[in-house]
Amino acid sequence: MRRLIIRPGAIGDCILSLPALESLRVEYTEVWVARQNTSLVRFADRVRAIADTGLDWLEIEPESPPPKLLESLRSFDSIVSWYGWGREAFRAAVERWKLPVALFPPLPREPGKHASDFFLEQVRGLASRDAPPVPKIPCPPAPGAPDVVIHPFASSETKRWPLDRFRELAARMEARWSVEWVAGPEEELPEARRFEDLYELACWLAGTRLFVGNDSGIAHLAAAAGTAVAAIFGPTDDRIWAPRGSRIRIVRPTLRPGPVSGVTVEAVWRAAADLLSSS
Repeated sequence: MRRLIIRPGAIGDCILSLPALESLRVEYTEVWVARQNTSLVRFADRVRAIADTGLDWLEIEPESPPPKLLESLRSFDSIVSWYGWGREAFRAAVERWKLPVALFPPLPREPGKHASDFFLEQVRGLASRDAPPVPKIPCPPAPGAPDVVIHPFASSETKRWPLDRFRELAARMEARWSVEWVAGPEEELPEARRFEDLYELACWLAGTRLFVGNDSGIAHLAAAAGTAVAAIFGPTDDRIWAPRGSRIRIVRPTLRPGPVSGVTVEAVWRAAADLLSSS
């Protein structure tokens, strides 16, 4: 059997979907994801960036999409897609060309249910194997990682704990542990380390004892690499979007959800120190 899995979305969305994606693995499995996520899918026979496949032509030219695209899609016995759920033109093209596509909504719809559980339940009828609802990315720990890695960014300002509090926390931690900062290519932090490839970053994170950061894709990456994570949440519901792993601490305001500014340095320090003492 040949199966294609199409999973658009940001880093965290992709990582939380990994258990569902792996449960769909068959004799030949190809996965199409956002370009930045291609190196994170380790189980597939082939991984492609969605932007390189021409998939959007099904909507741009639904009556005459490129023959190579149709040939490619028709080569699969099963296509499981989180791409195109809310797009009428895409749905119409799938029906017109009689493509074997099962479409699913890309975001959780049940209050309080963790995203990984939600995605697994979506594909239960199609799954070929069991998969635990904890995302894992197999990666060897890179040498030379510090005790603590801090990533002070997130996709929106409302999710970002104030940078001055991160700096206060880092200064306190540096008295006992080695600390380094990490940032993405477009994130402004001169002293931070940067990685072009997310899998390389995952391997580096796998070698550290603790990751501290906001509700972000990199927090999910650290957890999937097996690293202890202290994640600071504010307006997002951690019952749905928390990183998953055996050593995860969520630090949030008393009210859930609430402003991330309601989280104190002392609360994050306690969570981090507890995780470090048990590692």
